[in-house]
Amino acid sequence: MFTDDADQEAAKKDDGAKAQQAELFETEPPPWELTVEDDIAVGRIVFSEAPYGPYDYQIPEAEREHLKPGMRVRVPLGKRRHPMMGWCIETRIGYKGKRGSLREIVEVLDDEPLCDPALVRLVLWISHYYQAPTGQVFDTLIPSSVRSNAGTRERAYLTPNPDRSDEKSIELLPKKQQAAFRFLIAAGRPMTASELMVHAKCTRGPVSGLQSKGYIDVSMQREMTATTPMRWQKNDGESQQTHVPSEEQTAALERISAAIESGTGKTLLLHGVTGSGKTEVYIKAIEQIVRAGRGAIVMVPEISLTPQTRGRFERRFETVAVLHSQMTPSERHFQWQRIRRGEVQVVVGPRSAVFAPMPRLGLIVMDEEHDASFKQNEQPRYHARKVAHARAMSLGIPLILGSATPSMETWHATSTGHAELIPMNERINQRPMPSVELVDLRIRDDRTRGAISRPLHLAVQETLNEKGQVILLLNRRGFATTIQCPSCGHVVACPDCDMPLTHHRDGGKACCHYCDYTIATPPWCPACRFDGIRYGGLGTQRLEVEVKARFPDACIARMDSDTMKRPGSHQRVLSAFRSGEVNILLGTQMIAKGLDFPNVLLVGVINADSALHFPDFRAAERTFQLVTQVAGRTGRGDRGGRVIVQTFSPEHPAIQAASRHDYHQFATDEMVNRRKFNYPPLGSVARIIIRGVVEDVTEAVADSLLGRLEAARQALGSEVRILGPAPPPIPKLRGKYRFHLLLQSTDSAQLGETIRRATDSFTIPEKDDVQYVVDIDPIDML
Repeated sequence: MFTDDADQEAAKKDDGAKAQQAELFETEPPPWELTVEDDIAVGRIVFSEAPYGPYDYQIPEAEREHLKPGMRVRVPLGKRRHPMMGWCIETRIGYKGKRGSLREIVEVLDDEPLCDPALVRLVLWISHYYQAPTGQVFDTLIPSSVRSNAGTRERAYLTPNPDRSDEKSIELLPKKQQAAFRFLIAAGRPMTASELMVHAKCTRGPVSGLQSKGYIDVSMQREMTATTPMRWQKNDGESQQTHVPSEEQTAALERISAAIESGTGKTLLLHGVTGSGKTEVYIKAIEQIVRAGRGAIVMVPEISLTPQTRGRFERRFETVAVLHSQMTPSERHFQWQRIRRGEVQVVVGPRSAVFAPMPRLGLIVMDEEHDASFKQNEQPRYHARKVAHARAMSLGIPLILGSATPSMETWHATSTGHAELIPMNERINQRPMPSVELVDLRIRDDRTRGAISRPLHLAVQETLNEKGQVILLLNRRGFATTIQCPSCGHVVACPDCDMPLTHHRDGGKACCHYCDYTIATPPWCPACRFDGIRYGGLGTQRLEVEVKARFPDACIARMDSDTMKRPGSHQRVLSAFRSGEVNILLGTQMIAKGLDFPNVLLVGVINADSALHFPDFRAAERTFQLVTQVAGRTGRGDRGGRVIVQTFSPEHPAIQAASRHDYHQFATDEMVNRRKFNYPPLGSVARIIIRGVVEDVTEAVADSLLGRLEAARQALGSEVRILGPAPPPIPKLRGKYRFHLLLQSTDSAQLGETIRRATDSFTIPEKDDVQYVVDIDPIDML
């Protein structure tokens, strides 16, 4: 028989495949033949713990129509005594494999999928791009309060048995049972025993009698016990303001409307100076979405912004849901279920809000998109901006990114055509930008013995005399950042991280801000017993003490992660500040973003250099953003405002650009620096952190992983630059030594594939006690 070239080529490929299989098994091909079982229903399952999967399981006949992707199941796994919980990511009919080799799903845990098909696709994308186990992504997507059914209980509901509902059967019952049964039939809906007893005016006896005789069917339903949000979740007292939209706001809305109608999933950068009315543009755009019967997600970077943002949206929309970490599990579950049922028009929250299960999502808004808090520092290490972009593209809906100081990645996207730039260069009502004065701390005449320079002291006093309010920014919490002995030089450090402990006057303790290790503040040197131990450095607690001493008549409030632990803390402080009860608000970066207080006449930056000289290519960008953002908190009222920035580096380009509110000049200069080494956004960066208990073993594992990365790079022919392994700036954390590898490439796909190829089947012996983490597009380089 003659065959054509295609058949011969196919035969060669088949022979080659058989040879590879024989080589794999180191023997002849196995005696069994692979067959396709067309009648077998298969579910693909992933796990949040190792082994992560995916693995195929046979779906029981009774669950064929019920099981859908996005539902949880229990399945046997390996030699475990108990079934393991997993997530279904795919169902199909037909299995190619050894007959009878599939194990069966033990139990389906959900009545319906916890996320729709679009969200399941998003989970798979996140898992692939950020190289995180799919099961862990599901656990991030679905809050633990939802998975544990927090704030719910099972309740028994009664329905009439249709086989006993005829008149002849009813007449056989005693009168009280007849009355109760007739009422249950007339109700036309399931009722609890308590409801039936109240409405039928009977005791428990007739209801129990009907149940024992088979006249009533009983079904168990799980339902929420919480019905309203916690009372402390309210806005900060901001009054509603109305004004005629400016020309820039009108132009921005027209372009957003065009993007909504196009249905192409456009990304829009709303680049507006602080106070230009970006929030009003968001609200108007969402009103258009709501009129079309759809909903929107609004993301903000800090919980402190949630009450203000929530208040603004609640005054304009009927149903607004909030998701954030200070909610109780039952309340978070309650809000999540409201969103899932389509009862909510707007969802407000930090980065996790990007996963809100809105069934008819029409718009995603990301305010202050440049903020580093949108990047998750735990597995999966996703960035909410990238996830929001992927979700918007898959649904064909617009993504609005808003900021006065856009990230370099977003700014670059506007120049390459991946995002559309909408400028807003003027403040509302033509208000001027605040004047910025730089105080050079190297000049002795301006320095004092404390943290506040003479110019800033005079400005604060003048503002208080004018009945204005003051914001003071210091991005370091605690009282003193180092505890050191002047006699022997010993620094009190964390035994698990080798980092200096921070003295907190509240509670008289010394804390590690990296692992929360805490001890009582030592009254003398632990090394030489010298009793004149010195507290150095400046934190918000020490600043608060100094401000109270300098301005004894002023009412002062401090906002940092130490004072904002209790639910409602942000709302209480911000409400007091808005009402004028608080004259001076001081704190960390949480007071630098998005807050709008018209009576703030002065902003003081205590130390603008705190992050400027970090070993991180984003240090200048972060400094510029922080100074510009906090400067924008003033001058929002009719009385104008001023900013005083204390710095040891007044000539630095980032500080100079921030003092002029000149983002374009900063971005131009910064892009020149990034281009020298193809740093993002001109290239992609990934970081692999290797950590272990024994330093030498950890370094050996890092070297082994480097070898695999170099082999993968050569095999793929990818142009990836690999740096390290080397100890990071924080070489020990939480008792484990750390090494990291940095990978750079102009092609993100090549970079990701190189890491996937190197880490695939890469295992570390348990005895080594070493783990590694892959961080794609890292923000933290410490």
